[in-house]
Amino acid sequence: MKALLVIDMLNDFIAEKGVLYCGESARKIIPRIKKLIQEFLSSKNPVIYLCDSHEPDDEEFKLFPAHCVKGSWGAEVVEELKPEKDNPFVYVIEKTRFSGFYKTELEELLKKLGVDELWLTGVCTSICVMDTAKDAYERGFKLIVVKDGVADFDPEAHEFALKRMEKIYGAKII
Repeated sequence: MKALLVIDMLNDFIAEKGVLYCGESARKIIPRIKKLIQEFLSSKNPVIYLCDSHEPDDEEFKLFPAHCVKGSWGAEVVEELKPEKDNPFVYVIEKTRFSGFYKTELEELLKKLGVDELWLTGVCTSICVMDTAKDAYERGFKLIVVKDGVADFDPEAHEFALKRMEKIYGAKII
């Protein structure tokens, strides 16, 4: 079974007034992700939102400005991609580090659902998407990275991350 991962499509990264706005490239991937969400849900495949959710004193704020603080507007999924609350195939997992697997219930959920293939979308390609891909690869998942469904504030880092995920983690880039 396959699952769609929607990584950090949150106001602080995607909205222009977000603390770590990733730029217009991040806004441009919204329609592609929205279409994928609809496709996955209509075929009863899970859609899993991985969402940065930090405490106000999080260690990560030594590297980045405070962002996606739990309960804040910045930590909410952008309006265009809001999770369907009552859909049994929609899951939301909060994370505190770059990888969606780090100290979360993601791996357990994927095993329970019988998922063996992950489709990755979201931001930033070179940070949270790539780190989640690495951890997924190390756990034996087949990886699909949707090229027009991922974005980064740094075009060079974006290209590097796509190459690395393909060559090192065996991801198929579509």
